[in-house]
Amino acid sequence: MSPMSPMPAEPSPSRTAAVIPAAGRGVRLGPGAPKALRALGGTPMLIHAVRAMAASRAVSLVVVVAPPDGAPEVKNLIDGHALPERTDYVVVPGGATRQESVKLGLDALPEDVSVVLVHDAARPLVPVDTVDAVIEAVREGAPAVVPALPLADTVKEVEPGEPGVPEPVLSTPVRARLRAVQTPQGFDRSTLVEAHASVAVDGEGATDDAGMVERLGSPVVVVPGHEEAFKVTRPLDLVLAEAVLARRRANDGF
Repeated sequence: MSPMSPMPAEPSPSRTAAVIPAAGRGVRLGPGAPKALRALGGTPMLIHAVRAMAASRAVSLVVVVAPPDGAPEVKNLIDGHALPERTDYVVVPGGATRQESVKLGLDALPEDVSVVLVHDAARPLVPVDTVDAVIEAVREGAPAVVPALPLADTVKEVEPGEPGVPEPVLSTPVRARLRAVQTPQGFDRSTLVEAHASVAVDGEGATDDAGMVERLGSPVVVVPGHEEAFKVTRPLDLVLAEAVLARRRANDGF
C-alpha cells in the first residue's frame, strides 16, 4: 500500500439498544395512572426502568414505547430526569398489544444496532449485572437470552374452570426443570425481527419475546436472573419495591 492510499474504513462496532414497551394500563395495580407511570420512591417506575438499562455501559440507546396517544407526555417525563450522557433515548407511540409495541420499537432502531434488549417497564429494579450478563451471552453467539430464577414453589398444571370453583390438577411438573422468566431478554437483532415478522399475532399477542423465537426453532438460553428484577404488578409488589429502593439508598448513601 503506497503512503498516499487511504486507510481501509474501520467497521463500526455493533451497538446494543434496549426497547421498553410501556404502553400498558396495568389494571392489576388498580385505577389511576398507567402502571409504568406509577411513582416508586417518588420517581415513575418507567424512569427507574430506563435508568436500569442505561446503567449498562454497553447500552447506547433506549427506545421507550409509549401509549399510542401519550408519546409527548412520556418524552417530557424522561426529559425531566437525568440519564447518563452516553445514552441516547427516543420515544415512539405504541400499539394495541405488547407484541405490536415491541415491533414498533424495533422499527425505530438505527441500522448499526445488532443486539436488542426487550425490558418490562414494570421491572424497575433489575441490577446492572443482570443486564450485562444478558448482553454478554448474546454477544457470545446466543440468538436469544433470558434471565430466569429457579422456582421456590411447587407448580401444578390444572384444568382452568369457573372462578371460585376448585380446579382439577392435571400434573405436577418437575420443579428442578422449571424457571421463572424475567427481563431484559436479549436477542440478536435479526432473529428477533424475523420472529416478529413470522409469528402470527393472536388475540392479545405474544407477551414473551423469547417464546416467539422458540417458535422459529432458534435456540434460547437462560442466564441467572436476580430476585430484585421482580415484576411490579400488584399493590404488594409496590411495597416490596419501595423497600428494596430504600435499602439501596441507605447502602449507596444517596
